[in-house]
Amino acid sequence: MPPATVIRAPEPHEVEALARLHVETWRETYTGQLPDEYFGERMLERRRALWAHLVSDRRDDLRLAVAEACGTLVGFACSGRPQERPQDPEHPPRSRQLYMVYVSRSHHGTGAGQALLDAVLGDEPAYLWVAKENPRAQAFYARNGFALDGIEHPDDDVETFIEARMVR
Repeated sequence: MPPATVIRAPEPHEVEALARLHVETWRETYTGQLPDEYFGERMLERRRALWAHLVSDRRDDLRLAVAEACGTLVGFACSGRPQERPQDPEHPPRSRQLYMVYVSRSHHGTGAGQALLDAVLGDEPAYLWVAKENPRAQAFYARNGFALDGIEHPDDDVETFIEARMVR
């Protein structure tokens, strides 16, 4: 990773920047797979609320990290206790879930994604949900010991968007 990239905890004053980065990385990753409204003001408001909650949450199990390059946020990651979902047929398969790792396209291949994953997960057993039509992300997770386990489900809001579970 270039020395200019720093991995650290997010700060409360960064909620707006994190929300915008979240929507932008979704746009870069999922255009053509998710409807355009996923990249609009409604989702930006939802991401603001999410990040305001996350940066103020003091649970011991929640791990957050951001990647910063030249004073600009370029990525983020989060892991924690699993949320029970009907899509998990035998309850969560691990006691830790990776909720997200996103890095701006301009910083793909710099090592920022790996550093973020390491910061919030290390080499612990965990599981995650990944877009079935995101081979780049699946390859990244496979390099980190995750494997598809055959469990898939449609997104709660977009039934044509299929998520696949990966476990290590």
